[in-house]
Amino acid sequence: MSEKHPRPLAYSRFLKSTMKYLAPFPHLALASLLSASGILSAAEHKADVVVYGDASGGVTAAVQAKRMGKSVILVSQYGHLGGLTSSGLGWTDIGNDAILGGLSRDFYHAAYLHYLKDGSWTLQKRDVFPEMAQGTLAFNPKNELASVFEPKIAESIFDSMIKDAGVNIIKGRLDLKKGVVMDGKRISKILLENGDVIEGKMFIDASYEGDLLPLAGVSFTIGREANAKYNEVGNGITGVAKKNQLPKGIDPYVVKGDASSGLLPGVNLDMGGAAGGGDEKLQAYCYRMVLTNVPENRIMITKPKNYNEADFEILFRAIEVGQKSGFFKTSMIPNGKTDSNNTGGISCDWIGGNYGKEWNWATLSHAEREALAAKHRDYQLGLVWTVQNHPRVPEAIRKSYAAWGLTKDEFPDNGHWPYNLYVREARRMISDLVMTEDHCKLKIPVDDPVGQGAYTLDSHNTQRFVHNGMVMNEGDIQTYLSGKPYGISYRSIVPRVGECENLFVPWALSASHIAFGSIRMEPVFMVLGQSAGTAAGMAIDDNVPVQRVPYEKLRAKLVADGQKL
Repeated sequence: MSEKHPRPLAYSRFLKSTMKYLAPFPHLALASLLSASGILSAAEHKADVVVYGDASGGVTAAVQAKRMGKSVILVSQYGHLGGLTSSGLGWTDIGNDAILGGLSRDFYHAAYLHYLKDGSWTLQKRDVFPEMAQGTLAFNPKNELASVFEPKIAESIFDSMIKDAGVNIIKGRLDLKKGVVMDGKRISKILLENGDVIEGKMFIDASYEGDLLPLAGVSFTIGREANAKYNEVGNGITGVAKKNQLPKGIDPYVVKGDASSGLLPGVNLDMGGAAGGGDEKLQAYCYRMVLTNVPENRIMITKPKNYNEADFEILFRAIEVGQKSGFFKTSMIPNGKTDSNNTGGISCDWIGGNYGKEWNWATLSHAEREALAAKHRDYQLGLVWTVQNHPRVPEAIRKSYAAWGLTKDEFPDNGHWPYNLYVREARRMISDLVMTEDHCKLKIPVDDPVGQGAYTLDSHNTQRFVHNGMVMNEGDIQTYLSGKPYGISYRSIVPRVGECENLFVPWALSASHIAFGSIRMEPVFMVLGQSAGTAAGMAIDDNVPVQRVPYEKLRAKLVADGQKL
């Protein structure tokens, strides 16, 4: 693994398939067509602080910058606020809710207050909802925080936060080739695909991809570092994954026992390197599906038009060697809905589907990303349909999953499918301080924290390969921490000294692959977004580069605003 920029796929390779796969994504397909045809008219905009990215941390960054007395523009790529938090991740990954403060706490408190109302429980009675969520109370009366919620409720809370703060929103996406205009070591403006120009004094990259980084000349990396690079033990190539593993006995060849027939789709001959070594592979992505078994709110899943039975051969063979369950989660959120994430060795994750030879998700154009995201969608819809209907799946399994379908009252303008693919990792900045697993394990102190994390060191699988004549998964890591929060350094959310002087990066921050696996959780993103918004206001007031914002002054303001450091 290195800091080089992998060469993007040719646009023409994906262009034809893009519109085919985008058919169920009408709001994205229309935007792509309008942008490509030049119909959208260009405009010029200006603000003190420009936030690129409408995910949860982008919202908190924009709201806080506005509270700092600055004019703010939030660029929304999807036209829906909240990112994963409002796109199906309603069963919160947090580790310890003691890290929540300020705007992040405001969000989860607002969700708590919503579900106190009897009228919020329209499809389910409150008293039958599970008391516990992921290691914590679903609705905690002691701290008045909710850890579960419906996507539409999350989006409405983010909408209210932005409206109440008076933040201006511009819909659009960064021109990924020439979208950043530099004035020396400072970004002077960004350019959107439709020709819009947005000028600012400070910029916050709140995209999951870290799209401003390469165009602003900021150092970054993609993939997994070797353990030796930062003296870690949980980074790099893992060898055969200990968890979320396939059952033993799955033959890797198209024709069982016949190597000359070729490997099954998505299976590599080997790991591509020794255990503990580095590579440029990305952990798998998926959608957090929102399913329901409530008939009056359910839309049954039909066989996708692009269904390919070969994509599920590993699933069939896993069942043949004994797997009977664990094909997708049904973690419950209110009103009979689920946050259906990956679980087990063959599930929602499309392992190996977000990178290839000389390309990965981060290097693709917006249209190519849309086409690839749509393939992820079709894989997951195909997975559910297969488990429910395919004759190669035993009847008992089909019956056990038969009740689940999409929800009528979620994502109504997107085919009842989540807006955001779970981009678990793409670019990561390399700054003067790189967060590592030793910071997360409290072995190395952080003397300039601007937020805290507490979740497990977590990576999903990155590939499938042949091991002892069988298909095995590689890349899954779930290293549990003590539960005590660790600090996240201010230096990890700003570029190196000598690089861009007016950019904050609260998501694609400076961290090793495995440390990022803990930091990347949505509650932490909200925390770091607020801290970035605070520091952006101070940098403007003091007329200093982001690298020279006085930490003690910043800390005092963060604490005054309720941040937990």
